[in-house]
Amino acid sequence: MWTGTLYALIAGLMWGLVFVGPLLIPEYPAALQSVGRYLAFGLIALPLAWLDRAALRRLTRSDWLEAIKLAAIGNLLYYLCLASAIQRAGGPLPTMIIGTLPVVIAISANLRNARRDGRLPWLRLAPSLLLIAAGIACVNQAELAALRNDAHADITRYAYGALLAFGAVACWTWYPLRNADWLRHHPGRSPRTWATAQGVATLPLALTGYLVLWLVMGVSGSPFAMPFGPRPAVFIGLMAAIGLFASWLGTLCWNEASQRLPTALAGQLIVFETLAALSYAYILRGHPPGAQTLLGIALLVAGVMWAVRVKPEPVELNA
Repeated sequence: MWTGTLYALIAGLMWGLVFVGPLLIPEYPAALQSVGRYLAFGLIALPLAWLDRAALRRLTRSDWLEAIKLAAIGNLLYYLCLASAIQRAGGPLPTMIIGTLPVVIAISANLRNARRDGRLPWLRLAPSLLLIAAGIACVNQAELAALRNDAHADITRYAYGALLAFGAVACWTWYPLRNADWLRHHPGRSPRTWATAQGVATLPLALTGYLVLWLVMGVSGSPFAMPFGPRPAVFIGLMAAIGLFASWLGTLCWNEASQRLPTALAGQLIVFETLAALSYAYILRGHPPGAQTLLGIALLVAGVMWAVRVKPEPVELNA
């Protein structure tokens, strides 16, 4: 249980990096950041795939189709929505919307996976969910107050960013549940191999997306300097860093956690991503969070610690 929680923490720290990219290169289209990140992820996965080629050969056609689905929705579409949301609404608002994932995934998993994982009793699970929800509400309230005090804020743009963030939530509610299904149905397979397989599956999708985007920009007469934009060194370095640490290492650690933890509990531990992303956002802002935000963070941590103590109960099958 605690080893799985530690892996989830490391995954959260790595995944928090993805919230930084759109803030560091805001002039780059979100679609380019999405395909750029996963093109880097796919290229990083190639030498890893060579080292793990024997295990990858044992994957069936249906396994590779599942990896492609996970790559398309949990990687490319998710990050397209997230990067677009951050560019329109800034870092904190999308971060807090994504922060609802622990509650959304926990409820979804507790409804659909009780027979496999055991049922986390709702009465015992409720306090942790309420603490997490209260923490998210506190931080969100603080950010909304700051927004209301900004005379130059574009409310429509922020609202559109919020809608895109909810789209990212939908993608990432589907992804961990579906990913955990595969891992739990294949307990003898290495999570490292499965992370690498998703990277390999992402590569042709990202490469195709990159070429299509380049073609569309050329045909439409976009002034954006393809293929690497106005700051090529920064773009390439950032995409490589996010591809290695967030995409591959984060996925590897999450796979390790998914094999050790009930899906409902693992879903709650995505809160680590929210905490990491908030920390990085305030570091970029150059000032610490306020008292209400700190209270929200404390509630989030308390909710996670409470959740770790809840043990699943086996579901009795009818004869």
